[in-house]
Amino acid sequence: MTLVSIITPSYNQAAYLEQTILSVLNQDHPRIEYIVVDGASTDGSVEIIKKYESKLAYWVSEKDRGQADAINKGFARATGEIIAWLNSDDYYLPGAVNAAVKVFEERSDVVLVYGNMLAVDEHGKTFNTLNYKPLTLEDLLCFQIIGQPAVFMRRSALQKTNGLDLTFHFLLDHLLWIQIAQHGQILHVDQTWSAARYHAEAKNRAKAVEFGREAFRILETVAQDENLAPLLAKVAHRARAAAHRVDSRYLLDGGLPAKALSAWLRALFIHPPTALARMNIFVSSILNLLGLGKIRSAILNKRKDYYQ
Repeated sequence: MTLVSIITPSYNQAAYLEQTILSVLNQDHPRIEYIVVDGASTDGSVEIIKKYESKLAYWVSEKDRGQADAINKGFARATGEIIAWLNSDDYYLPGAVNAAVKVFEERSDVVLVYGNMLAVDEHGKTFNTLNYKPLTLEDLLCFQIIGQPAVFMRRSALQKTNGLDLTFHFLLDHLLWIQIAQHGQILHVDQTWSAARYHAEAKNRAKAVEFGREAFRILETVAQDENLAPLLAKVAHRARAAAHRVDSRYLLDGGLPAKALSAWLRALFIHPPTALARMNIFVSSILNLLGLGKIRSAILNKRKDYYQ
């Protein structure tokens, strides 16, 4: 039976940590190596971890250099053929691990597999379902984003990378997917495997404006990779426009509609189809600039009600 290593990096997430831990421990896959790497939390997280330490393969609570460092520590400890990480405010749905393992066991050419993902608020209420589609390495270079909590990877492919880049803090997962995808097939499974929590303290909300900067850094990093650079050159305009689109989306989330609109228009100028695929960003930016942001909020709240 395939051993799966799951790593949870955590820092001061006591409000959500227990649900995360239980979502792993309650999986029906019989061989899970669970590793928790805490960054010296002071909010009661350590007490929660100790509550379950008999069921953990390893845990530690010590100062680190951020999320990437914590996850890399987990990677170094992991011995499973399949590896994933689950942040301490997200959680798996029942059966997720077994479903991922089944794919790897049936397809030796697959190095990364991903399912769909729920978006939930701080109370665990679903307000969206993120249904992904089959993607290629070219799509990843053009910032087709995969929900990290729904991703599992083959350890042999991970070992061909340098792990997570400590200088990235927001799109660190996306850069790793690109690096792994060089070494085999990536595969989408049309099942919902996990939930990502969106709350005020989460990076996707608290530091939304930083995400776009890292998109451009990814392009710079890839351009310096002798294996990836030729592929990037084939989709250069689409990739550049997509980086601006990513920037636009997160600027909007960060409450900067004028800058979001400007970034979206740059994407439109560079590669129109890439910008036009996310007309909702353009419309939302305009609504916010006109002082009609409440309309957008009402639509989002109606969507949340739909999922209850």
